[in-house]
Formats: sequence, C-alpha cells, structure tokens
Amino acid sequence: MYHIEKKQPIAVFDSGVGGISVLRELKKIMPNEDFIYFGDSKNAPYGVKTKEEVRKLTIACATGLFDQGAKGLVVACNTATSAAVRVLREMYPYIPIVGIEPAVKPAVLCMDHPRVLVMATPMTIHEEKLHNLIAKYEDKATIIPLPCPGLMDFVERGDLDGEDLHRYLEDLLYSYRNNQIDAAVLGCTHYPFAREQIQRVLGDQVQIFDGGEGTAREMRRRLAEKGLLREEERRGNIVFQNSLADDTKIALCRRLLQIT
Repeated sequence: MYHIEKKQPIAVFDSGVGGISVLRELKKIMPNEDFIYFGDSKNAPYGVKTKEEVRKLTIACATGLFDQGAKGLVVACNTATSAAVRVLREMYPYIPIVGIEPAVKPAVLCMDHPRVLVMATPMTIHEEKLHNLIAKYEDKATIIPLPCPGLMDFVERGDLDGEDLHRYLEDLLYSYRNNQIDAAVLGCTHYPFAREQIQRVLGDQVQIFDGGEGTAREMRRRLAEKGLLREEERRGNIVFQNSLADDTKIALCRRLLQIT
C-alpha cells in the first residue's frame, strides 16, 4: 500500500508548460503546500496523438511522480484527462487524482442562452468526454467546438505576445468576431497564457473562462477529505521537472508562474 503523509508534495502533470496555469491557481489556494511540476515536453503535443499513446505516456509520467512520493496528482491537461484519468483512479484508488475539463458550465450560465465557443486541441474536440459535457448544456446555450491545432505550440515556445500568434488567432477566430459569440472557453491549459491576445481578437464584450480555479478547488477538497492538507504556516516549495531535461523549459515554467 502506498503510504501518504501530509508533508508529501502534490504533483501537477501536463504535456508541456501549459499546466503552469493550473499550478498558479493551486498555489493561490494552498500556498503552504509543496509541489512537483512535471512537463512532458519531449512528447508534446499530446493533442495530435492517439488516445492509446496519450494514455500510455500519462500513466508512465504519473507512476514516476508517485515514485517520488506525491500525495495527490493533478492531471493539468485536458487531453491526458480524457485519455487516462479514469484508468489512473482504478490503478491508484487511495490517491487523490483530479483531472481538468473545459469550463463549459460557468460559460453557459454566464447569461441567458449564450453563444459559447469552446477552444481545444483536436483530440479533445473529438473525445466523447467533451461531447457528453456539451450535450449536458446544449438546451441552455449554443455551443460551438473549435479545434485549435498549433495554438499550444506558441505557449511551449514562450511566444505569448508575438505577431505570429496574433495572425494565427486572427485567422482562427475570424468568423467569431463582431458579436458572433458571448463567451469563449479555453479548453487547454496552455491557452490561458494567450488569453490577452484571444480577448483582443474577440473583443472585450466576450467573457473568457478556463478550468484552472475549479480544478485547484477540487484537489483541495479531496485532500481535505483524506486529512492530507498541511496545516502549518509556511511557504511551500516548487520543484520543476521536464522530460526534455532542458533548462530553457524550466526557465519558461518559472516565467509563466512569475517566479524570478
């Protein structure tokens, strides 16, 4: 049996650096906890791989994090959540494991019958999980799934405000400008880092939602249920790891988290 203590770290896993947007929310809610952040940039992007490939990679990374003593795991990647979270919970039923899903519900409830654009990777768009989520709310809103191939790559390169990104978003979102939609859901953890550019292209009247805060609250709830929250006043530590063993990726993670 895997022994868990309060002092053990919480692991956060993503296919690259995008999960830092979730880690940021976790740190706000649980500032006294320690974290291990692992990005599998060597095998990114996950969104263009098969479900079987993503599941295999996710299980391997999760197992490595549990071997390091993680007391809980946040799968901060929509693609990996869809492909592997259910299997991971069966493999490790005694460890709190939380995935992420697009913030469709708050976007749908933001007003009466809004037009909601759901931006996600091609794999997430085609997954049954997203289709089921959309089906739950289709009587309350007009929901439009939009695959965004390549958007994650801008964040992986640290290109958050360049002209290339702006042109990409102009082309991608051309049909949804000028009051065509009321809300946009950022259905990949990388996308919040392009939020300002997305807002600029869509216009200030469009409300933008992502699932990071809800995921962080859910992890805190599950740890509390098991009595695994650290209670002492302290500043938690973060260890950054990446499958590329590339210092530039670690530096980008620190930049995205605004650690100097």
